[in-house]
Order: sequence, then C-alpha cells, then structure tokens
Amino acid sequence: MALINHRAREIHFKIIYYGPGQGGKTTNLRVLHERLPPERRGKLLSISTDQERTLFFDFLPIDLGQVMGFTTRFHLYTVPGQVYYRLSRRAVLQGLDGLVFVADSHPAREEANLDSLLDLNEHLSVLGMTPQQLAQIPRVVQYNKRDLPQALPLERMRQAVNPGGAFEFEAVAIRGRGVAETLRAACKAVIARLVEEPLEDGVGARAESGAGGAPLSPAAPPVALGAARGSGPLG
Repeated sequence: MALINHRAREIHFKIIYYGPGQGGKTTNLRVLHERLPPERRGKLLSISTDQERTLFFDFLPIDLGQVMGFTTRFHLYTVPGQVYYRLSRRAVLQGLDGLVFVADSHPAREEANLDSLLDLNEHLSVLGMTPQQLAQIPRVVQYNKRDLPQALPLERMRQAVNPGGAFEFEAVAIRGRGVAETLRAACKAVIARLVEEPLEDGVGARAESGAGGAPLSPAAPPVALGAARGSGPLG
C-alpha cells in the first residue's frame, strides 16, 4: 500500500525480495546499497536470524521522474527464506507494493524455488488478497546464479516460477549482474500500477500519518510482460 507524504511531496513504495533461503536476496540488496549514491539511499538495516538476515533500506531514484508532482521513495526488503521463519515473512509482506522473486538456478534448489513460490501465495492469501489482487501485484522474476555450470535450463525455470510471464532477468547477483536491471523493472512496474488505473475510494494508497490530504489512487493491471533487459544502475 503506497504511502503519500504531502509535506515532503513523496510517495513511498515497498518492494519485497522473496525466494528460497540462500538464493541471493540478501546479495541483491547489499550490491544495490553499495552501488547507489550515498545521498540517495538510507542506512542498510538488518534483523538477524540464526542463518539469514532480513535487510531493508530506502532510496530516492533520480531517473524515474515524478508521479503527479511527487518524488518517489522506495523501501526495499528481503525476507528470511528458511522454512521456520514463515510468520516473519508474513509480517514483512504486509503493505507491499511490488515483488521480486529471486529463484536459485542450482538444480538442487529446484524444489525450494517451488516451495517458496507456494509459500508466498499462501501468505498473501492469508493477508486477505483475492486471486485477482494476487495477479495484479507488480512482479519481477530474477533467475540468479546463472554462472553455475550446471544451472537449470532457463525455460524450465520459467515454466516453474514465472507462468504468468512477468518481467524476468538472468542474474549473477554476487557479481552485480542483473541486479540493477531487476530493481529498475520492479520500480517502473510499481509506478505504472499507481498511475494507470485509479482505485475506488482510494484503496491501495493512504496519506502518511500527520501529512494530511487525500490519498492518491494507485493500482492497475500488471505491466507488459515478457523477458526484459534493463540499463545501468539506478542512481
């Protein structure tokens, strides 16, 4: 749910990086935080778990323009991928505006990719989303670890985790390959959903506490789908 801060003239969006444990979600955020200009990003914060961390930070892009006179600020989150952190994942998913699903290309993680995708949809359903709303969430799929000699065939992964034909990118997150392109596509998809189709009664956006003013109206069908290649890092 986008938040509108009228005093700062900002719209705040929440993008969640989801996927199996050790699949590259944390690496994506670390690489992005390192490469974004310091004046445009917030502090990288971490909530530690036994084997994995939930990371989050916010940033102001300079190359995505304004939305109805408002600048855009994005809040990026990862979720712990381990099975026993299900409730933590559900908590992080509340209020999301867009999703990046990071799939692991290692053959031994094929089932984990599927389990994570099912887990994601179950959580969103528990949070009250209808099948139609689930289909409308802006999504980007990243096929990570494409440098592995035994990496799963791309078409096989596509059929398993991207049946809806969302924007998709091959990546080697640890080297930064495909990381900025994935984020750029996710940000653009979220903005497109905001500006292309008004919602009834302002559902989907709300004024930030103390900011005053009426909410803007976001929501729209998914952005054009298919394989994509982006340009340089967001800055």
